[in-house]
Amino acid sequence: MNKPFLRPESGRLYAARAAFSRRVARVVQFGIAAACVALPLAAFAPAAHAERADNDKPLNIEADNMTYDDLKQVNIFTGHVVATKGTIIIKADHVEVTQDPQGYQYATGTSDGGNLSYFRQKRDGLDEYIEGNAVRIDYDGKQDLTTLTTRAIVRRLAGLTTIQDEVHGSVITYDGQKDFYTAKARPDVAGPGNPTGRVRAMLAPRNGGAAPLTGAPVTLTPSAKMQGTQQP
Repeated sequence: MNKPFLRPESGRLYAARAAFSRRVARVVQFGIAAACVALPLAAFAPAAHAERADNDKPLNIEADNMTYDDLKQVNIFTGHVVATKGTIIIKADHVEVTQDPQGYQYATGTSDGGNLSYFRQKRDGLDEYIEGNAVRIDYDGKQDLTTLTTRAIVRRLAGLTTIQDEVHGSVITYDGQKDFYTAKARPDVAGPGNPTGRVRAMLAPRNGGAAPLTGAPVTLTPSAKMQGTQQP
């Protein structure tokens, strides 16, 4: 692949670019706190998408019990539910599954007690996974969209063990087609050091390893687009 042509930079422009790079490095090192933030994965890792072959795979479910509501056309699974569709895994106490006339499948997993529901999906062409936990997890097979609601945590993993990025929020949406996070803050994620429940993120440098979620928060300007987004 040919390298892009680079124009010579003036001393002033070079200094401005260097100062900007140092500010970005400090944000990555010390973590992020914001009322609402959108995080494109492409900024932190090679461009990729959720595993494309997942859409063509059957949905397999194991559970203690299953019922079918013919009126609502919904399958209801309860008790240690494990749903798999290709590389997608959803674990929850309660999972409801529907299918539209075009054959696209939709699943909603919820937890009943202290355990959070779990989601994982492989990124296409990479040994990386997106995984997360929340009280409620909604998977939209048509849009390849996963929404984690209440006490939500989403992580980008190298392999299955090394955390590269980690985002905490009340509602986190992962768009598998565009490789994009959106996260919202609400009081359910409040705790020591974060009394107002702001979004928090740890973003590892592209060529470095993961770092602990510590350090002073950095204030970001809320995304104008996200402020008008409807709560699912």
